[in-house]
Amino acid sequence: MDPYDLLRIARQLASGELGSGRGRPRQAELRRAVSTAYYAMFHALARCAADMLVGATPSRRSQAAWRQAYRALEHGHARNQCSNATMMSEFPDNIQWFGAVFVDSQALRHSSDYDPAETYNRFEVLRIIEEIERVLPEFDAVPAIDRRAFAVYALFRTRSA
Repeated sequence: MDPYDLLRIARQLASGELGSGRGRPRQAELRRAVSTAYYAMFHALARCAADMLVGATPSRRSQAAWRQAYRALEHGHARNQCSNATMMSEFPDNIQWFGAVFVDSQALRHSSDYDPAETYNRFEVLRIIEEIERVLPEFDAVPAIDRRAFAVYALFRTRSA
């Protein structure tokens, strides 16, 4: 799943281009936009993990192994890992930024998907989407050695020696 496609859909929902098509998005569209923006981050991290651990080139990797690595990412575990300030400080700034936005966007997704009293306005949703649009290319530009280390950190439980 392409994270950038998800961000385009989130932006279309938030702007009123999808769904009602009337120019002013309904709460359901704004809520879906928030959720979809989070999933752009989640799928970016899942794809990073699979690419870094199994290989980014389809012809040079096992598709079954790549799919297994992609599907191994767990929402709660990734959030907990990204919330660990001590461990996150060991990573480059753009990975730290990614981790902070991941945690924030996941909390917003939970509110948008599960809190019936939560309401959003178009401008705050577009701000959320814009931040994710800024962080993803910066995350993608981090050297592979650091993204690989972060992928391992996000996927696996840390055990003491």
